[in-house]
Amino acid sequence: MINSVLEYAALGWASCPGARPLRGGSRSCSCDRIGCPDPGAHPLSRAWQMQATTDPTQLTHWWQREPEANVILPTGRVFDVFDVPLAAGRTALANMDSAGAVSGPVADGGDRILFYVATRNASEDEDEWWSCALDFGPSTIEEMPGLRWHCRDSYVLAPPSILPTGRPGSWLRPPDGRPLPDPLRVLDWLADTCE
Repeated sequence: MINSVLEYAALGWASCPGARPLRGGSRSCSCDRIGCPDPGAHPLSRAWQMQATTDPTQLTHWWQREPEANVILPTGRVFDVFDVPLAAGRTALANMDSAGAVSGPVADGGDRILFYVATRNASEDEDEWWSCALDFGPSTIEEMPGLRWHCRDSYVLAPPSILPTGRPGSWLRPPDGRPLPDPLRVLDWLADTCE
């Protein structure tokens, strides 16, 4: 995990430690919350927004203390993330590839595909763009199975974090340091596929 965290820091992507799913025993998550609604897919600290950093010393300290901690990347700072169902994400990515469109970094999140795009979190856009509140439970997520836009006040679980299924997340298109694509261009591809 620490190697990936330091690679993200070199890209300017802040991160913080996340809980990890547990197999067996009475709990499904490494956090101390009984009945955790999102096992292994959330930050360890409630202060994650303030703690997330690109400082290699701090990151190394955290992952030396918790070497199995998942990697949480806050969105709305350097990048936003479009989160779409697996089948729609794979179809959209194939369509983008065949058309020669730039997808940017794309991660396999188990039953979802994550498209990393340039953030739209600019003060002049304040009235047009919104925060992605995380105050909802799993029942709300099930009611919104399509496209999700992780922007300001949100986060994503980044590869090679262990997904709730027990397997590690992976990159379909790893970040390579090139500028991230415009979100509206990627959104066009995703919206057409998710309809």
